[in-house]
Amino acid sequence: MHALPHDHTGNRIARLRTERQLTQKELQELSSLPISTVQKTEQGLLPLTPHVAACFARALRVSVATIVGQPYENELRADNLDALIHPIREALDVYDLGADPEINARDTAELHAQAERLCAAVRGGEIKTAASDVAGLIQEAASAAHEAATRDGWLTLASLYRTSYDVAAKLGFPDLAALSLARLDWAAQRGSDAVLGGIYQYLRALTHLREGQYRTGQRLITLGLSVLQQAEPSPERQVVTGQLHLGAAVMAGRTHDEELAHAHLSSAEQIAAETGEAASVHWLAFGPTNVKVHRVSVLAELDQYGDAVEASAGIAIPRDWPKSRTSHHYAELARAEMWTGNLDSAFRNLQKARQSAPQQAKYHPTVRDTYEGLEAAHRQFPESFLSFGSWLRSPR
Repeated sequence: MHALPHDHTGNRIARLRTERQLTQKELQELSSLPISTVQKTEQGLLPLTPHVAACFARALRVSVATIVGQPYENELRADNLDALIHPIREALDVYDLGADPEINARDTAELHAQAERLCAAVRGGEIKTAASDVAGLIQEAASAAHEAATRDGWLTLASLYRTSYDVAAKLGFPDLAALSLARLDWAAQRGSDAVLGGIYQYLRALTHLREGQYRTGQRLITLGLSVLQQAEPSPERQVVTGQLHLGAAVMAGRTHDEELAHAHLSSAEQIAAETGEAASVHWLAFGPTNVKVHRVSVLAELDQYGDAVEASAGIAIPRDWPKSRTSHHYAELARAEMWTGNLDSAFRNLQKARQSAPQQAKYHPTVRDTYEGLEAAHRQFPESFLSFGSWLRSPR
């Protein structure tokens, strides 16, 4: 019995295919995937990978979010998160209306402190806290920025737009994430910050990565690196440059360009050797640890799952590392272990992903797809396995 019976990935893909009056063979031709992959995925016998999800999305002319079932509306409603999305949309729409006479905005220093608090909440896996507070702070900071017209004011507003991007991306609203990025760029330009401009291109590239638009993503990485050259040399510029290389490595791994992927990893590793652990710099978690966990990600994207698991063996997660990034790493490691057949260990890492950042893990497609893959293996798992599946759908 499926713990996620309402709409598992295979059923969803089959339904989208039949709605477009396509046969499995026609879907195979449009997606350039093996016919066995199409058949086994629809039957729920083959777990979805990011590469395969993107191939199905292109073939069916839908978003990757649609393929993986995002946004998870029932769960969002049960967790009272659905009601927080519309206020964020409204807040993003008043960006160019000037100072609001009905808002008595706090000074820039206080608003900056609040923006930093939300960045910390997102990295701590506290998505609901960030989602609850970001809309009101955006409106207040937008009014303050227009009134004062200072660099710090615009950059504080840009930070809050980044938080709205984080919330939207993690909860599965790609259109809202894209709109948030557009606002981030608008504010960053007014703050004249080339480093933040590089971060904007990095986040924009990640949006295209999730949608399987790898060529565009690589171009954005190149643009981001070019933008950073306009910034004065600084540790911040080094960190963002290194993070762009990590994003490019995952992008190349997903296109199975092994040589390019390892070249970007090598560049990031060299920069990390100079910066050391810089987890708090622009909240990017950059440093030697992030390079190591990205190497696991890249190997998995290259379908070298055994090597990915082996590469993870020597990783020691620092105690002060962002819980959100820790959870993401364990989710990716669980996926790699599932593909190597180490199902018990895969489930243990799913549990670690949940323990690190439960709100994030619950809405993470990799967690859900890996759970479905383990479930399809027809193994006799303990009661905790079914309880995990029930948690993915529950309000708590």
